[in-house]
Amino acid sequence: MSLNCVFIGAGNLATHLAVALKEEGVGTVQVYSQTERSAKKLADKINASFTTSPEKVSGSASVYFVALKDDAFQSVLPRINFNNKLVVHCAGSLPLSALDSYSANTGVLYPLQTFSKERVIDFKQIPVFIEANSDKNRSVLLGIAEKISDKVTPVNSARRMALHIAAVFASNFANHCYTLADEVLKENGLQFELIRPLIQETAMKITELSPFEAQTGPAVRHDHQTIEKHLRFLSGDKELSELYKTISKSIFSFHKK
Repeated sequence: MSLNCVFIGAGNLATHLAVALKEEGVGTVQVYSQTERSAKKLADKINASFTTSPEKVSGSASVYFVALKDDAFQSVLPRINFNNKLVVHCAGSLPLSALDSYSANTGVLYPLQTFSKERVIDFKQIPVFIEANSDKNRSVLLGIAEKISDKVTPVNSARRMALHIAAVFASNFANHCYTLADEVLKENGLQFELIRPLIQETAMKITELSPFEAQTGPAVRHDHQTIEKHLRFLSGDKELSELYKTISKSIFSFHKK
């Protein structure tokens, strides 16, 4: 069966997914975005038309990929006539049932990766998790997912939520800690480049060890003297000091068990 797609959304995830599908022969007929600039940018990249009106979304596609912020679903999707075609969202935090009122054929295709539009990434290495409301739709989604990724796994909505939470801890929260580290360094006339080797080695260690085994630092050593020195140094920033204490307490308690 020949497949073609419409993308509802033109952000980071939609861009990488649409390009990956195009490279594997799955074309996109149209891109919808709230802004003409983002819709046109992705459409030009994959040789598709574009629209900024939900009412003008094409009805000719086989599959509709929804790559919107969670809070945009209810403002955009009710205005689109999907004609009971397969509607697939790409969110980690939304259940499959979030699409029930829009089509009789629904699914989820969730790539577990952090995306930036201009950063080249090998989609074949990205774990992709799928779910669908029927065996037929699951088979279609599996075929699509296996075109673009070598790591495809069916999971239900509850397990996908667990994956999404784990990803927030491992990626978003970790990156925020890099930002905080950068601020501490800048305030003391130092550059972030000085700790890049440390970050890289920390990431490399968990390719060989479990995160539990790889943990180092004053909290896991129960080094209260060092922790107190750090807190005195941070005493001028109450929020950062409290965050340091909270994370240190979590590390201490977890390893004490």
